[in-house]
Amino acid sequence: MNFMRFRILYFLLSLLVLVPGVYSLARWGLRPSIDFRGGSVLTVVVPREVSDQQLAHLVQKAVGEEPAIVDIEGKSQQREIRLSAISLSGKEKILQTLRERLGSVREIQFASLGPALGKELLIKTITGLILATLGILFYISLRFRERSFGSCAVLAMLHDSLVLLGVFSLLGHFSHVEVGSLFVTALLTVLSFSVHDTVVVYDRIRELRRYYPKLDFTALANLAVTQTLTRSLNNSMTIILVLTALFLLGGPTIHWFSFALLVGMVSGTYSSIFTAVPLLVVWKKWRKQPAGDK
Repeated sequence: MNFMRFRILYFLLSLLVLVPGVYSLARWGLRPSIDFRGGSVLTVVVPREVSDQQLAHLVQKAVGEEPAIVDIEGKSQQREIRLSAISLSGKEKILQTLRERLGSVREIQFASLGPALGKELLIKTITGLILATLGILFYISLRFRERSFGSCAVLAMLHDSLVLLGVFSLLGHFSHVEVGSLFVTALLTVLSFSVHDTVVVYDRIRELRRYYPKLDFTALANLAVTQTLTRSLNNSMTIILVLTALFLLGGPTIHWFSFALLVGMVSGTYSSIFTAVPLLVVWKKWRKQPAGDK
């Protein structure tokens, strides 16, 4: 099958997925958790009949600050109370007030992070992403001895990053899903997976160029995709099935982490074949380089 003949269709499909996410990122951005902005989160179990408005009013009465109340998915009686950073005594005051007015209130978890630490973690995260991107660009360019391979691999990696960031921007705006340190872990994992699959296809192109030095580059790319497609799909499907099970059956702590990995793996599998290779073909046609040029 001539996969490269439909490269414009692949690019249009990528745009169809990217545009809503990029628009959401530009307009609403991401919803940072306390990992990045600092603050406190108190998770409690309250009586079923208590409303979010009633709970927020009692917390404001206790500490003088109106909190954000988040219902935990699948846990009708659990609530997350989100405030600016408070001390342990402030937390105990909230619990005391809730127990006096609501009766049985049980603490599940309390986490607090100062704004300075949150800002420091955000700076380190951005620095880590930049260093990882530059390292990957350098490695691939050095391995294949061509700037085109490294540049196209990084563009495909950027495609996967934007897909994941866009999805979580939309989730943050419409479903109040926050991104934290686990999301960064998922993002870096997705980038490494995407590049790994891309390198496999690119390496096959390099091998085929030795055997067929006079063959048109588009034909070489199509042959490489044909020979590696089954392997890539089989490898990816095993990971996707495991991540789907984690997303459906895992606890709330890893729920969105596994979803981020799942989105990234699907996007990475697609981009390594239908974005990275077509981009390389377009690059070669634009530069008008013969297949055997170094």
